[in-house]
Amino acid sequence: MAGNDNQGLRYGTIETSEKYYLEWKEPGNNPFDSPLDWHLSLLCNKTRFLELLHDFIIFDCGIKKICRHNQYFGIKAAQEYIHRREGGIIWHTQGSGKSLTMVWLAKWIREHNIDARVLIVTDRAELDDQIESIFKGVDEDIYRTQSSADLIATLDRTQPWLICSLIHKFGSRENKASDEFIRDLQNQVPSNFTPKGNLFVFVDECHRTQSGKLHAAMKQILPDALFIGFTGTPLLKKDKQKSTEIFGNYIHTYKFNEAVADEIVLDLRYEARDIDQNLTSPEKIDQWFEAKTRGLSDLAKTQLKRKWGTLQKVLSSKSRLEQIVKDILLDMETKPRLMDVRGNAMLVCSSIYQACKAYELFSQTHLAGKCAIITSYKPSPTDIKGEETGAGLTEKLHQYGIYRQMLADHFQEPEDKAMYRVEEFDREVKKRFIEAPGQMRLLIVGVHPSLAMSKNTSLRNCHLENTPLR
Repeated sequence: MAGNDNQGLRYGTIETSEKYYLEWKEPGNNPFDSPLDWHLSLLCNKTRFLELLHDFIIFDCGIKKICRHNQYFGIKAAQEYIHRREGGIIWHTQGSGKSLTMVWLAKWIREHNIDARVLIVTDRAELDDQIESIFKGVDEDIYRTQSSADLIATLDRTQPWLICSLIHKFGSRENKASDEFIRDLQNQVPSNFTPKGNLFVFVDECHRTQSGKLHAAMKQILPDALFIGFTGTPLLKKDKQKSTEIFGNYIHTYKFNEAVADEIVLDLRYEARDIDQNLTSPEKIDQWFEAKTRGLSDLAKTQLKRKWGTLQKVLSSKSRLEQIVKDILLDMETKPRLMDVRGNAMLVCSSIYQACKAYELFSQTHLAGKCAIITSYKPSPTDIKGEETGAGLTEKLHQYGIYRQMLADHFQEPEDKAMYRVEEFDREVKKRFIEAPGQMRLLIVGVHPSLAMSKNTSLRNCHLENTPLR
């Protein structure tokens, strides 16, 4: 701990660097003359101090970490709900450490509840990986189920106590896929099935992971389990209502503006842009160029015009998507963090097909090899069954072809072999996007990304193509 009478107290673990020291925040009035005494009375209270040491320190991949104030109070509130055998939702904004909150809560549950077992339901493979690595980092093995049958068989045994099950997000076909999953799940349940142990189910991104039907099916299979939802996504009114109807009241909330004030996530700035699709005259093009490059020196403008001239054959069409591509390419040359390749950008398209079309255009520019598509799509020959026509490529065929070509280019192997390495491609691209922004300048996605940006990410521009900001 370190502090002074003016700024109060900051705390961390051994080897925590100065910029990651945390400030303790708690409701109440300061009865002391200085914030330092106030913070000391809160953190160094004998009961709380010992509790922090026992319940709220963890090794995350070998790095010693202690909880933030939102994690502490979220878990303390959840403990009260659990004592009452009542479920609910922990709403902590994205980027505020929900995974570690799950870990601390799971360990507390096991220690304080007889025959406790915890099932963590996620909808992202990378979160599955993250959860597994965190638990293994604290010497707790987590078992990842491989199928519906495996999940049922695991629940029918007394061990392991910690289970992780992946439920994919199905996008626009979510209801159909959920029905298929429910039928598959229910078909795997033997007539004499009885889930073993005192079950607690953590549902990540609970507003989207479980529809009403899926939640009802899970409750039918696990009638005595206690469900706790986790989310941090800004919800539309109907999503918010459905989440509380299914899971119960909010156990604890930590909102986006609070995380920004605590400097845990970066703030968002939204700039509305109109894409002019009628730049038919040289005068209009010059006006557009001057407006976009306002503030640059004459030399910089001349160099940019010379470079820009080589793109006209590719981007001379007046289609809306091509104008968006042109707008982003100019941002790459004029925005400070993008110009010096220390930052990168993300384009959120309205569909997977639109993402593929955008990638095709960017691949004909200087961003070739430095952009990639990240979506839930996995190319399969069944996708294009019956799609052959005499009138040119259909959307499905076009999407299928672009994806296969992208994977083949990345792995430097034939398309028929590379097309089955989508998950490996996603991991490699995301890692390069975060760790080497100069080598992965642009991610193109067909679904909404996490709009809460960690302070450590290189992402500086998020472009939304014809999609409402949520």
